[in-house]
Amino acid sequence: MALILVVDDEPGIREMLRAALARDGHRVTTASSGEEALVRLRDEGCDLLLTDLAMPGMDGVELLRRVQEIAPDVPSIVITAYGSKETAIEAMRHGAVNYLEKPFDIEEMRLHVRRALRHRELRDENRRLRARIAAEREIIGHSQAIARVREMVTRIAPTDSTVLVTGESGTGKEVIARAIHAASPRRDAPFVGINCAAIPSELLESELFGHVRGAFTGADRARSGLLEAARGGTLFLDEIGDMPPEMQAKLLRVLQERKVRRVGGDQEIPVDVRVIAATHRDLPTLVREGRFREDLYYRIHVIRIDVPPLRERREDLPEFVRHFLRRHAERMGRRIERIEPSFLEALARHDWPGNVRELENVIERAVALAPGDALVPETLPPEIIEGSAGQRELPPGSFDLERHLEEERRRYMEAALRACGGVQTRAAERLGMTFRSFRYFAKKYGLATGAGVPAGDRT
Repeated sequence: MALILVVDDEPGIREMLRAALARDGHRVTTASSGEEALVRLRDEGCDLLLTDLAMPGMDGVELLRRVQEIAPDVPSIVITAYGSKETAIEAMRHGAVNYLEKPFDIEEMRLHVRRALRHRELRDENRRLRARIAAEREIIGHSQAIARVREMVTRIAPTDSTVLVTGESGTGKEVIARAIHAASPRRDAPFVGINCAAIPSELLESELFGHVRGAFTGADRARSGLLEAARGGTLFLDEIGDMPPEMQAKLLRVLQERKVRRVGGDQEIPVDVRVIAATHRDLPTLVREGRFREDLYYRIHVIRIDVPPLRERREDLPEFVRHFLRRHAERMGRRIERIEPSFLEALARHDWPGNVRELENVIERAVALAPGDALVPETLPPEIIEGSAGQRELPPGSFDLERHLEEERRRYMEAALRACGGVQTRAAERLGMTFRSFRYFAKKYGLATGAGVPAGDRT
């Protein structure tokens, strides 16, 4: 059941509400003031806030304002004295979903609570669905390796947890970060990225935190930093493993206190951002070597996503090729309608040390050099053609090349059918084949039994 925070300065009302809600199976925590409620909210969180409006010190309206800053997803129900509807309406402008007038009926209160919790449940379900759709749209590939990444993105996007994305250079770590942002409640706010390895250490602090006028030579006007620019959204810290040690300490303080101080300034500015960090480095090793702060590592390592290298998800190659083909053909004004199977076979034999970034460059080159309406092996860089050829050594004695190529084609078709759930039209598209050709070879190779799927189209 739900965790409900009850806030009221009268002990009798707190106890009455606690007992009534506990009978419905809810866990209930109480606070006697707005200040105490904020402490409990930060330490324990809650699924629903039930608060009086008229309290000494921080009143209910101010409490709601503060709650919206630190936990905007928490719904609230306010309790108001008879004849104070104007105040209740003001509270609803600050996030309250309903109000109760004193004296109130317990059954009415329980009904309001059930409705508020059901509303939150439906909202969370919608967010999870939007997150899944966004992850499907943003992340290319359907291999098991990338399916695990997509599932993780779907699960964590609706939260506000800090994420560490790891993987080799060129695997698409920023794509994963953008997918998390696009699937999150912060999607309408800015996504701001910075490469920590590309900016000199003396400039990185000003880029992140901003500076006041006169903070250093050339600072002729005040300037906000990227943390302020990303307010309400997501800050992506790429290659955080290359961040200078002195900056690591300052970043840790910001992540702990959620406040930033501009270079040369003395004012602390609240910042509401979600942080996603990425690195190709082995951070635990850097921690052991004293080159990365251990406390910062654990601060950013709340949730970790490992992006697999392209060589471990070769079955995604055709989908990547089609994606980059559309992008660059449209940009260049080229009409490319086919991808030769031999083109894909050459790509599949390459190890892709530069990962997806290298593949995109190769496809851009192929589109530019394509002699007609098809991508053919002759448009590939020499290192891929020669490298893939060099990986094949002739066996001793005679060798039946035609039979070998037929077997290679059959294995690719089987893999495509498995990846596409047995749907031949999709499998043909994954391999860049026409459906007619795919159907012919599926019947020829007996894939109805060999692949465990019907040879006919199952769309």
